[in-house]
Amino acid sequence: MFLSYCIHLAILITIYIILSVSLNAAVGYTGLVNFGQIGLYGVGAYTSAILTMHGVPFGMAFGAAGLAAALAGVAIVLLTHRLEGEYLALATLGLGFVAYAVFLNWQSLTNGALGIAGISRPIIFGWQLTTLPEYLFFSTAVCVVAVSIVYFFVHSRFGIALQALRDDELYFASLGKNPLFHKIASMFVSAFLAGIAGSLYAHYISFIDPTSFFLDGLIIVFSIIILGGLASIRGTVAATFILILLPELLRFTPISSDILGPLRQILYAVILLMVLIWRPRGLWGKIDLR
Repeated sequence: MFLSYCIHLAILITIYIILSVSLNAAVGYTGLVNFGQIGLYGVGAYTSAILTMHGVPFGMAFGAAGLAAALAGVAIVLLTHRLEGEYLALATLGLGFVAYAVFLNWQSLTNGALGIAGISRPIIFGWQLTTLPEYLFFSTAVCVVAVSIVYFFVHSRFGIALQALRDDELYFASLGKNPLFHKIASMFVSAFLAGIAGSLYAHYISFIDPTSFFLDGLIIVFSIIILGGLASIRGTVAATFILILLPELLRFTPISSDILGPLRQILYAVILLMVLIWRPRGLWGKIDLR
């Protein structure tokens, strides 16, 4: 029983690593403060769940989940590319609320507040991942590929250009570079991986509803990249382990379930405040929070 619990946590960690690293690619390396990332995560989850429920093979649904989220991410950039700072943050947060409203109210497609139940486990080359170790192996493989994609993307010449865009967009444009094109490319990669993470989550939990992709998830993901540090893949991975495992220790304390949930949120807030006060760059951050 305890082994199954540990494998369950390991699977969640791989999913959150993909989601958090994808967000850091946009926020840390490009300067796109995207509070709508959790909505893109939901787009991927719903796309994959709906397609497989209608008989589409998992491989196609998996790719479609990433593509649907990527197109939604590009739409976010096109709608907000003239905004900066807190205005950009508020706009993307509002678009995250829009995604939540769609999940909640488009009942003919998403089943509304009742959610989608009975989502099947992935079938890969005729092999269905029915056990926890099998799913952990699959999610770990996807996680390694996703982190590798982000690593090589941000360390390529194009990735270096993204960091220049993050530091000074006006100077970047004066060099003859196209800021909008680079923002779209960065968000495409970031949103695609968020959609992939959403698909992994949906087929693992086997049930999704709108509350799975709202503020609670957003708080966790932003806590991870702030604790790990902006523009740091290593920090993001380490922070994911810390923030997923640390609250789980509360389960082994004599605390009633009524206050356990709120206490976890308080713990996230305390960690964020400590980081902002004593280590503004996070564990391995390369830029300051601004």
